[in-house]
Amino acid sequence: MAKWGQGDPRWIVEERADATNVNNWHWTERDATGWSRRKLEQLLVGLAVEGAAGRCEISALKRVEGEASCNSRKGKLIFFYEWSITLGWTGTMKESGEKHEGSVEIPNLSEENEVDDTEISVSKKEGDGDMLKDFMRTEGTSKVRQALRDYLKALKTEFTLGMILPTKTSAGQELAVKKKSSEKNMQDSVLPVSLDTIGVRIPTVKILLKDMFDSPAEELYSIFTTKELVQKFSKSRAVIEAKRGGKLQMFDGYVTGEYVELLPNQRIIMKWRCRNWPYEHYATIALNFKDQATQTELQLECKGVPACNEDSTRQCWQKQHFEEIHVLLQQTKVNAE
Repeated sequence: MAKWGQGDPRWIVEERADATNVNNWHWTERDATGWSRRKLEQLLVGLAVEGAAGRCEISALKRVEGEASCNSRKGKLIFFYEWSITLGWTGTMKESGEKHEGSVEIPNLSEENEVDDTEISVSKKEGDGDMLKDFMRTEGTSKVRQALRDYLKALKTEFTLGMILPTKTSAGQELAVKKKSSEKNMQDSVLPVSLDTIGVRIPTVKILLKDMFDSPAEELYSIFTTKELVQKFSKSRAVIEAKRGGKLQMFDGYVTGEYVELLPNQRIIMKWRCRNWPYEHYATIALNFKDQATQTELQLECKGVPACNEDSTRQCWQKQHFEEIHVLLQQTKVNAE
């Protein structure tokens, strides 16, 4: 038995709150299977390509079989994943408007092969529409490969947060860096850190969007603060407590948050997150309404979005918010006439 103070430092419990897996030496494993299924569906379903032949879109995740996990050993992360995926796609011919559908097969997505070398095959039900099939085989496959790259990037960043625990030395270094950063302009990704808890910094980005709506500011503001209107444009159940500190829940709980500031018809500020983001991480959403008589320019500033979720967050606001609100306003206008 080694004398006190002479043991291998990897065996010694350091002065840290958890005293768990000191120096990250022991083998730890985290199952990524369920998370991966949700992530693959989020990244793949809804992918669309459009060209001279027409428009194609991944319409469904028909089958996803396999598993994924992440292991930590001696301070290193090791990934295992093996998936067999079947996607459904639909397409519309540009000239004739004919509808066609088919499948995309990904028989073996695994760590043994690069994404560019992974086999992806496209098939179509019998009948005309081979131009769409060829378009899907080229442009569509390229989009699918990029989505698979995004999945692997998220697996190795977003999913693994917290697996490499900070040691006493690294914790001290991290605190020093954060203290120095606080003396300058804090970046979006830096959150207040207490001396009692050392977390893992999440790389974040800021998203800026704006759109013009055929509506006065008062009407557009109410669409974001009235439960019935939120449920109409989101086509799902919602919890809307439009007051300071009030809760926000949309898309059957996929999006949650809290109202921070409400200035009627001018500005809304919210804490906002998606279900698949790192645990308890929120972005700050600022919606500014610029009234222009019969129209309103809506300016969105979204700070603190996890970098690996930038594209999906941008798409969420553009397609599931802005585009659906345009449709709702048009329907309201037609009904009024």
